[in-house]
Amino acid sequence: MNRILQMLELQQELNDATNGLNWENGITKNGKKIDWRRCIYLETAELIESYPWKHWKNIDASPDYANIKIEIVDIWHFIMSETLRLYKIESLGSIEDIARVVSNMDGFKTFQDEYAKSQLSTYEEIEIVEEMIKILFCNSDINTLIISFLNMSSQLNLKLPELYKLYVGKNILNKFRQNSGYKEGSYIKIWNGKEDNVVMQTILDTKTDITPNELYDALKEAYPKS
Repeated sequence: MNRILQMLELQQELNDATNGLNWENGITKNGKKIDWRRCIYLETAELIESYPWKHWKNIDASPDYANIKIEIVDIWHFIMSETLRLYKIESLGSIEDIARVVSNMDGFKTFQDEYAKSQLSTYEEIEIVEEMIKILFCNSDINTLIISFLNMSSQLNLKLPELYKLYVGKNILNKFRQNSGYKEGSYIKIWNGKEDNVVMQTILDTKTDITPNELYDALKEAYPKS
């Protein structure tokens, strides 16, 4: 099973449904400008905020690794979207070509190995995230950005098997959001005291063999009725 290819295909489907066909031209069906790189750096900022880095606040707190993983998945959404956009606009090839390129990148074997764990300090992990931010701002090459992401995700111990599971979960959650009033502003993000991301993760943890359709139904069942 080519997990990279499956995620790229799901991301293309989600972008087509959410933003309209030809979103790769940089404009949604509602006339809104799309900037995937801005999406990426704002998500990396949220990732860093999941660490207790502030020397003046919550000095004994621990990193929120559950949310760190979700932020990494969100970053991956946007990196894939930027990659899909560039490949179409610059006629670089198909989705299958993208998956093949990514699967042969430096660091991909380590990214696949869920048993190889890093032991880094909080500040070392933050520096790895900031290294990716530096590449995002200072290097326009999409392949360099993807390699940096693979390294960051590996060093933060979110390897491909778990990333894939969380990505599929977040992809289905995003579809559920769109179908439940997210764009219109009527969507409820806190479900009985828990953020919807947390509810989604809990469902995945308790039902490891759940299908995408079953996950959608489970989210629908858990969604607040009023």
